[in-house]
Amino acid sequence: MNIEYKKEFFDREYTAKEAYGRAWQYARRYRFRIIVGIICGMLTAGTLLPLFQVIQPTLEKVSANERVAVAAQEEQPDGNVSPAADAGQCAAPAPAKHGLAKKMDEASKLPSWYPKAERLARKLGIELQGEDGSMGGALVLMAVVIIPIVALVRLALIFLNQYCLTWSASRVVADLRVDILRQIQRQSMQFHGRIDVGQLMSRATVDPQTVQSMIQSMLMELARAPFEILISVGFIIWFAIENHQLPTLAIIFIGMPAFMLPIVGLGKRIRKWSRRTLERNSLVGSRIHEILTCVRVVKAYATEDFENAKYESVNRTLFKTTMRAVRWGLLVAPTVETIGIVLICLFLVYCFAAHVTLANVIPMLAPLLLIYKPLKQMANLQVQIETAQASLQRIWSILDVDMVLPEKKDAAPKNSFTDKIVFDDVSFRYDCAEQDAVKHASFEIGHGKMIAVVGGTGSGKTTMSGLLARFYDPREGRVTMDGIDLRDLRIDDLRRLVGSVQQETILFNDTIEENIRYGTPSATHEQVVAAAKLANAHEFIMAQPEGYSRVCGEKGFALSGGERQRIAIARAILRNPPILILDEATSALDTVTERLVQDALTNLMQNRTVFAIAHRLSTIRNADLILVMEHGEIVERGTHDELYAANGVYRKLCDMQHQK
Repeated sequence: MNIEYKKEFFDREYTAKEAYGRAWQYARRYRFRIIVGIICGMLTAGTLLPLFQVIQPTLEKVSANERVAVAAQEEQPDGNVSPAADAGQCAAPAPAKHGLAKKMDEASKLPSWYPKAERLARKLGIELQGEDGSMGGALVLMAVVIIPIVALVRLALIFLNQYCLTWSASRVVADLRVDILRQIQRQSMQFHGRIDVGQLMSRATVDPQTVQSMIQSMLMELARAPFEILISVGFIIWFAIENHQLPTLAIIFIGMPAFMLPIVGLGKRIRKWSRRTLERNSLVGSRIHEILTCVRVVKAYATEDFENAKYESVNRTLFKTTMRAVRWGLLVAPTVETIGIVLICLFLVYCFAAHVTLANVIPMLAPLLLIYKPLKQMANLQVQIETAQASLQRIWSILDVDMVLPEKKDAAPKNSFTDKIVFDDVSFRYDCAEQDAVKHASFEIGHGKMIAVVGGTGSGKTTMSGLLARFYDPREGRVTMDGIDLRDLRIDDLRRLVGSVQQETILFNDTIEENIRYGTPSATHEQVVAAAKLANAHEFIMAQPEGYSRVCGEKGFALSGGERQRIAIARAILRNPPILILDEATSALDTVTERLVQDALTNLMQNRTVFAIAHRLSTIRNADLILVMEHGEIVERGTHDELYAANGVYRKLCDMQHQK
């Protein structure tokens, strides 16, 4: 069983410049912390420079000490002063000793900052170096104090570097999540009718999480690794110039580009399979969402094993794709490492052939060895860049989709409904459809009147209600309220004027009280209770131990269908809209529950303009106007008695339900 990922209709490709350029637009809001983090990373990398500076002097000092020892043994093979020497002669070795120390100091090319430090110490009465060139006790004491202080400073810099950049990356991703949800909710029902909810959830949750970890790692590595490389390379160049090692320097820089070869060569493959991994991960989220949403159907048909097999297939595909991406990613670091080892070996062979001294090789070799770690980090950074780019492409695709119902800048406010609603030759077609769902519909709904729409499945009834609520805009014609085209009204004002009770009532996983209050957040508890009483819901609510504090469960599954409907009706009563859409509100209920709900609906419809969709024709017998639809067209219209007497489609529907 193989389930393939299908790209969404809005997916598009973005270059690295586009993807990361837009990411920077989010990050620049927090540039102060980012700059602080980068500066701390630079300072951390700068602590390597003093280490590089003391390598050669240390080696030459050791070499000079060996030469001094050999010279001393040659001057006095027995190691003792001659007994025949007089007092003047006894003092003679001292100048020689100072001369040897001077040679040692000349031989050791101390860093430029050391003489300054020594002069400052002497002014303070502190001797950092003995007469024989040995380390003084004061220098040892200072080292014991200063080195821990430097270590603590380095620790603080590393902490600030990681904290500031992690904070910034987390804020960027938090902003992305908010914008993604806002963008999704802005889209019209045309968009939501075409999208896979599970995959949309993956884009809203998994992709930003991937971006967070990637950006976080990238920022920390970019704040340190490049500067460590820059300092190391800068020291190598300086050392080569100072010690006339330009041929050696040329060989090093000829070999350096070889480090970049595996990064460039593997980058495209890493991006390709990283993107496929994210796509397969979307399938996993989609399958879980679908199974949990339809769990009652799965249980009813005992298809758990079938669904498990499908889910296992999706997971197997995800595993294979993930491992392929991992394989390409893991090849980068070992390849860079191997190339580095080969280049160092070739460098050592050259130094041997050119008779370069050890004191002139190791100071250049040490930075090269220290470069290895940041270079390896930069190689891994390429993997992270490609992976994050794949996630960013999916995020920008959803943020760039534009299926939002347009609202004019000068849209008219509308706080009341006083006259009538008019459908004027309205036609509408869904984006994916080949035929119109509504064809040339024309009718009026007067203020305080009830109009009902009946017809078979797919006849266009629900689409008509969506046009009234302006979930969609007509392809042709127009819908007006009090003479104003709905497209010229403020959408928020229109939605406050139009309420609805749907056939499939969806409640939030919150308390009953909060579900009734939803959409009217300022309502008091007393107002909630009053609305529940009008909806015939108060008794069953109070029969529960928790009362109005009872949690409804996912989509309200903790309640029965009739209980959910009455809570939805209470919600509509509390909102008190002048126009009401009832979409098959009682079609799925038993007779007793239907009576309770119908009574609640009667209370709800008082003094309101009602647009009702019904399969049970007994609920609309008293409608002021009934529209009969077939294949998107209004084929009959009139009152119940008129349509029944006409002996047409409506009468057939009535006879099928054994009603008159």
